[in-house]
Amino acid sequence: MNYVEILMRTILAVGLLLLIPRILGKQTLSSMTSNDFVTSITLGSLAANLAFNISLKSSYLVLSLVVITAISFLLSFIALKSRSLRSWISGSPTVLIEDGKIMEANMRKIHYTLDSLDQALREKDIFNIEEVEYAVLEDNGQVSVLKKEAYQFVTKQDLGLQLQSQVFPVELIMDGVLVEDNLKRNGLTREWLENELRQKQKGKSLADVFYAVRGTRQQVVFDFYEDGIQQPLDQE
Repeated sequence: MNYVEILMRTILAVGLLLLIPRILGKQTLSSMTSNDFVTSITLGSLAANLAFNISLKSSYLVLSLVVITAISFLLSFIALKSRSLRSWISGSPTVLIEDGKIMEANMRKIHYTLDSLDQALREKDIFNIEEVEYAVLEDNGQVSVLKKEAYQFVTKQDLGLQLQSQVFPVELIMDGVLVEDNLKRNGLTREWLENELRQKQKGKSLADVFYAVRGTRQQVVFDFYEDGIQQPLDQE
């Protein structure tokens, strides 16, 4: 009976962990603030006990999960409505580099080391700190960087080139299956897609296509099951 109970409790724990992020919102997954960090650790501990600790009643643990979720949701709501409380609940950004100068006092205050700063800059493809005008440690632990103007990339607008409008990519075939909803939503048809395929690759049919997408410039890109690569890399 213990095996059956553990199985049922584990399924319940996984189900609750899948449900809770939908209640708290996508921000919990995309950018974890201090509130989200504490909530995640607590929920993980409670879910683990719910799954395996049969000495504790499952109803108590489910109640704890519900309460923690409600508290986290309430704190997120308060942070959304009150700017003054937002920094206390979610934390606030910290300036690490200002006007090209390292803010040692700010770094000491948050226990942020030069090694961590160097690593964060390298992750932004910056190996020379002299390129940085501003660097800010965000609430989620990521570092945002503004380069000095001399080291910024040149854009088409800077060069005076003609700018073309772009659209959001539309996936037309996924895993060999035609995505009918995307076709209808964008006013496209199967016949149109087959015609595009004939223009791109003669002798191929939609059954040969593994993936197809209409790109940002409305160009259609196909990827086929048969790639024609005789010796693919990483095949072991």
